[in-house]
Amino acid sequence: MGRRVAAAVLGIVLCAVGPAAMRHGAVGPPVPIGPTPAPRQLAWHELEFYGFLHFGVNTFTDKEWGYGDESEALFAPSALDARQWAKTARDAGMKGLIITAKHHDGFCLWPSLFTEHSVKNSPWRDGKGDVLRELADACREYGLKMGVYLSPWDRNHAGYARPEYLSYYRSQLRELLTNYGTLFEVWFDGANGGDGYYGGAREKRTIDSRTYYDWPNTWSIVRHLQPGAVMFSDAGPDVRWVGNENGVAFDTSWYGLDRQTVYPGDPNYARNFARGRADATDWVPPEVDVSIRPGWFYHAAEDAKVKTVDRLLEIYEQSVGRGANLLLNIPPDRRGLIPDTDVERLRSFHQAVDAAFRVDHAREATATASNARGGSAAYGAARVNDGKPDTYWATDDGVTSASVTLTFATPTRFDRVVLQEFIALGQRVEAFAVEAEAEGGWKTVAEGTTIGYKRIVRCEPTTAARVRVNIVRARACPTLATIGVY
Repeated sequence: MGRRVAAAVLGIVLCAVGPAAMRHGAVGPPVPIGPTPAPRQLAWHELEFYGFLHFGVNTFTDKEWGYGDESEALFAPSALDARQWAKTARDAGMKGLIITAKHHDGFCLWPSLFTEHSVKNSPWRDGKGDVLRELADACREYGLKMGVYLSPWDRNHAGYARPEYLSYYRSQLRELLTNYGTLFEVWFDGANGGDGYYGGAREKRTIDSRTYYDWPNTWSIVRHLQPGAVMFSDAGPDVRWVGNENGVAFDTSWYGLDRQTVYPGDPNYARNFARGRADATDWVPPEVDVSIRPGWFYHAAEDAKVKTVDRLLEIYEQSVGRGANLLLNIPPDRRGLIPDTDVERLRSFHQAVDAAFRVDHAREATATASNARGGSAAYGAARVNDGKPDTYWATDDGVTSASVTLTFATPTRFDRVVLQEFIALGQRVEAFAVEAEAEGGWKTVAEGTTIGYKRIVRCEPTTAARVRVNIVRARACPTLATIGVY
């Protein structure tokens, strides 16, 4: 664990324990186990849900992947309004937006100094427009964070697959990192190489995706210019692909990844690495990317195929509810607006999430535990339902199986339980069970494996006077920051 991460974790731990307790010699916090998150990763976990904007010349050619020879004149949105995008995202409960600044076709949504294949040669805004600038302004207005997608593959550029392209790519990356304010995420796609226009060559070009981009030095540009941004790719270095585009995270999901064994574009990634590993060396949590429509770019033929509210809620609970972050694509149409159907579906989805998680019955319950670290209130059961994410229940060292019981004033009906580990100290829980006491006895209503930042556990509607969360097995003394009952 690096010095910065160690310092950050220590600061969080000391805050949770409290200076007075430390002065009086109270038991110390658990020792971190395995990989732990950097501060930028902790901030990313807290976002949980944000949007993807696939938009560009593909929107106007009705394609998913442009060849690279598309005329700049094709990009002609009639009513582009980034404020509408931002308002839609905010009203859907999203915390940020990531835009395809350049997709595989190489067309740039900003007036890049390094190519003519950009909005500066389109009729939109008479060639004086900048989609990235308008989005950055809109995100600030609506309180959203902004991220950028910059495709490593460029089917337009004559130098792609040649050494000179890397200089071009990095120059464009610097433009995005320096001209649009603070970014929360930089997204590197894993699609690399194939047929393309390539400045008129019209040929197939292949690369060694393990070495061509010199990723460590490319990543260092982001670290230098946007130190708070996480980077996404198959291999991270900060956030990894979940391994599918169906909106589903693995039921058992570890945040650990051995980064030295995998690389962006690795053809074996989904089969060998997407699940993560408990004993891995690096903290690289999964992100779930999925579109609200069958395609990633807008297609009029898909207007009747927007995902239902029920499906979106299912995706939410199988992504955020399995410890991943949800990146939901909401593509603008040829007007440059998110279609009305999608806007209404997102609004209804947000209402459904609010309805499901509006009242946390655990906040009014009394919490007790089978073991509390050092017998100290600093790590007592009451920490799981105090509404504070920086406090947590923990057990004594060596106690890797324990339980917390919530007792309600009156029998309470619920169908969801939310669990959160205190991940600053690492991911620990390997198996858990949720029990309910009704009609004089305890019964198991749900079981699971990993928890991580957040686990949403569904069960049949149950009325109980008490709910017990059993940590069946953990890699070290467990920590729980939250138990919620809904």
